[in-house]
Amino acid sequence: MAQIDPKRFAGQTAIITGASRGIGFAIAERLVAEGARVAITARKKEALDEAVAALGGPDVAIAVAGRADDPEHQADTVARTIDAFGSADLLVNNTGINPVYGPLMQMDPEAARKIMDVNVVSALRWAQAVNTAWQGEHGGAIVNVASIAGLRPAPGIAFYGVSKAAVIHLTEELAWELGPNIRVNAVAPAVVKTRFATALYEGREEQVSQAYPLKRLGEPDDIGSVVAFLLSADAGWMTGQTLVVDGGVLLGGGA
Repeated sequence: MAQIDPKRFAGQTAIITGASRGIGFAIAERLVAEGARVAITARKKEALDEAVAALGGPDVAIAVAGRADDPEHQADTVARTIDAFGSADLLVNNTGINPVYGPLMQMDPEAARKIMDVNVVSALRWAQAVNTAWQGEHGGAIVNVASIAGLRPAPGIAFYGVSKAAVIHLTEELAWELGPNIRVNAVAPAVVKTRFATALYEGREEQVSQAYPLKRLGEPDDIGSVVAFLLSADAGWMTGQTLVVDGGVLLGGGA
């Protein structure tokens, strides 16, 4: 893990979706280590409770279980965050799904709609909810977790890539509309070693890693540190940007 500044986010609160494990948990862990309080969400309460304990308990973290695309869950999370910690300064839209694999010509339209609802529409709705309750008056920062699949063709996970391209453009539109007091940026990882991405490298990690100039796949902490930077005052003159965190794999044309 990169050098920690324990006061970087002192007095600030972050809402992080999809944060019971993987990239979302690594982001929460980094923010707590740097002084923030966090509210984390996911579907399974038990996993969230374990994550809260690992983060340091209720003094620094709360959990709200629910579906990321459920407006009632969004409103409840924001209200409970402000009630618990007094603010909702930072938002990380990390939740993403990819329930199908295969060519677009075989894509179930209902699955496509679900991917867009969870990966894109819910990111907008979370931003709206936080804006109404806190950021619109007090300012803040948002980071959306996209993917290099949104920057290049992604055979096999093509519609997931379509949704992440939309997240990248949503980031730009929100940045344009919400400045100057709210900054909105995105991060676009390549393959990170999480349960979500297992199918992309399981049983052939060494082979997959050879396509990366840094000769390894990403770790959740690799993304957590970059998201923390984008949320921090160190990125105070950045908005509407998507930082690619990919171990250099796009230098060769793609993963």
